[in-house]
Amino acid sequence: MDYMKTRGRIFDIQRYSIHDGNGIRTIVFLKGCVLRCRWCCNPESQSFEIQTMMVQGKPKIIGEDITVEEVMETIEKDRPYYRRTRGGLTLSGGESLCQPEFARDLLRAAKAAGISTAMESMACASYDVIESILPYLDQYLMDIKHMNPQKHKEFTGKSNELMLENARKVAASGMTELSIRVPVIPTFNDSAEEIRAIAKFADSLPGVERIHLLPYHRLGQDKYEGLGRPYLMGDFLPPENEHMEALKQMVEAETSLVCQIGG
Repeated sequence: MDYMKTRGRIFDIQRYSIHDGNGIRTIVFLKGCVLRCRWCCNPESQSFEIQTMMVQGKPKIIGEDITVEEVMETIEKDRPYYRRTRGGLTLSGGESLCQPEFARDLLRAAKAAGISTAMESMACASYDVIESILPYLDQYLMDIKHMNPQKHKEFTGKSNELMLENARKVAASGMTELSIRVPVIPTFNDSAEEIRAIAKFADSLPGVERIHLLPYHRLGQDKYEGLGRPYLMGDFLPPENEHMEALKQMVEAETSLVCQIGG
């Protein structure tokens, strides 16, 4: 099984997570991203390069080259939790599609071992890359951040046309369970009009039943200081619970989607 020898670069493996997919998950964070979202809570994920980040006053090496086989050794440790909760492996980042062969082969190895698979991704890659991964993917957790291409580019560094087109193609393929996730960010997309537009788009995608609204938080702020980078969202507070609940109720009233805050 040559695919077990495929090498990739990760910066963390998080076990016993109850987010980013069904049940209890083991999340593998891949390094590298094509976007530069102002609010990113994992800025150490953006560069593919191995970096040094100051953490609590001490330097920490961020990034490790590892094989599929080595990652699977960690994933297998949690198999009893997967079985009881319908959990499994989730790929995150960064953008997993920046390392397409490694992502594909990790998912392939998990599927071969009878472990459920999920991927958190912005779908910012050519569709042939995504298509090569879909046979091994049970759940695609796709970020849709905004419907306006200019505003999307202003806050993330890239326009959104490719991502929206890929969302349509993944949904039309019927090959995986597709859920839409929306980071709710002050001054970017937190108005009812902006969330409504994303929800209407998600509702138009065949097979999509669920949308997650993920409230902005500042938990990654210290990482920017540790990397010697400015944090551009420092003046903004997370959205109030009441505001998130109002957005949820609006989405459920105006679409057929089940809307969840968080997850």
